[in-house]
Amino acid sequence: MTQRFAIYFAPSTTSNLWERAAIWLGRDAANGDALDGPVAGIERDRLLNLTQSANRYGFHATLKAPMALAEGASEADLRAALTDFAVQHAPVDLGLPQLASLEGFLALLVAPNEQLQDFAAHVVEAFEPLRAPMSVKQRAARASRGLSERQLELLDAYGYPHVFEQFRFHMTLSDRLGEADAAEIARAAHTWFAPVLAEPLLLDRLSLFHEPDSGKPFQRVADFKLGPAP
Repeated sequence: MTQRFAIYFAPSTTSNLWERAAIWLGRDAANGDALDGPVAGIERDRLLNLTQSANRYGFHATLKAPMALAEGASEADLRAALTDFAVQHAPVDLGLPQLASLEGFLALLVAPNEQLQDFAAHVVEAFEPLRAPMSVKQRAARASRGLSERQLELLDAYGYPHVFEQFRFHMTLSDRLGEADAAEIARAAHTWFAPVLAEPLLLDRLSLFHEPDSGKPFQRVADFKLGPAP
């Protein structure tokens, strides 16, 4: 079995944003429920076809990309490290989310934020000792995606190219959309997410996601609230 873990930000499972995103994607990664029915006038089968990857990974913003654990490290070790890290870091105010296209992917973005950039960098570095090295095959696959020289350096150092100054907070809502779909899906998303776009977003937790085997849906298995323990 090839399992992986990822450290994401995901809003509370009782929040309007999580519930609307789960319905939009057709799967709640916290409880595994599949969600049916049209969304903002878009038939479910069509929406599922346009969100296959986003559905599998679950609604999230990546902080530490999916990784196999280093030899000798366990899930318990990762959870303990998350607990220790979370109590030492305060929540980060992200402001109002913005719905936009990011390189053809529909996503929720936030305005540039120095505190967020610093926090994301700390997550990358703090959990690096628990990450297993990439295989030659994995490295070749990731390096083939048109990366810059700097991104290749980061890929080799941290297993993921979009970290540090290359990091941009985003919560993906679709796969890459073609011209025929992009405008209509964006309009539907603006309609569906309008109630939450007026609500400030607070990065108040780290969420542990688990891929039980290669290609399987990621499951949200634990949350670690930021800030000192009560």
